[in-house]
Amino acid sequence: MFGAFLRTKQAIPTFFRKNVMNILLEVKNLKKSFFRNGKLVHEALKGINLQLFEGEIISLLGVNGAGKTTLSSIIASLNPPTEGEVLFRGKSIYNDLVSYRMQLGFCQQRPNLNGYITLQENLEFSGRFYGMSEPAIVVRITELTKQFELAPYLSQKAEVLSGGFKQRFMLARSLMHKPKLLLLDEPTVGLDPHIRRQLWDRIRELKQEGVTVLLTTHYLDEAEKLSDRVCILDQGVIKLVDTPENLMKDFKQNNLEDVFVALMEEKPKE
Repeated sequence: MFGAFLRTKQAIPTFFRKNVMNILLEVKNLKKSFFRNGKLVHEALKGINLQLFEGEIISLLGVNGAGKTTLSSIIASLNPPTEGEVLFRGKSIYNDLVSYRMQLGFCQQRPNLNGYITLQENLEFSGRFYGMSEPAIVVRITELTKQFELAPYLSQKAEVLSGGFKQRFMLARSLMHKPKLLLLDEPTVGLDPHIRRQLWDRIRELKQEGVTVLLTTHYLDEAEKLSDRVCILDQGVIKLVDTPENLMKDFKQNNLEDVFVALMEEKPKE
């Protein structure tokens, strides 16, 4: 029933069609294989082609083992591909990884804050790591403190933070150097609903600032509310890329979760 709706090409929202020059990052024929003792044991990615546009929020969806983590780790330059290319503004990231990483922010699922220094010192360290001047660090900390409501905690250590504020601080730290591309790995997992909604507001603000957000999440309502597009992976291949609105219309469902369930239950053609 649903096979008729599978995309052979990526749907591009009208807003992004206006200027083909706004492709921020592109992966071409990306493959990742894992070997043991010279023998292939797993193909995690099987020829991924995907474009990320400036100022969009795009979500990676898929069941466990679909390839989401592998793809995002390659984009984060933490894991090299077996084959294929990753282009940032049309140039291979491997030509100059340092410059690419200066444009990249990464907020991982599990907090990894240094518990021996204060939260302000954590931010200062991040700024120095990215080569920011001391005056620029002061200005940026002031901006992030206001945006994420961190003022009461800056002089304290991470142990005082609730789960929600740890994630809020992790997000702030990943934005210290004003990256153009932000990778969010399950940023709201385990958080109370009202805390999740607060982080959603912060993520929407990033889009308004022109930041491209690649969001990996298992929360389908989160992807539906935040995403300009969603990319659904299955067994190392892209099953489709489209807007949540188009998917719900095409699959005749009221929410993205029902679309996802129907798609995952779809049997491949013989």
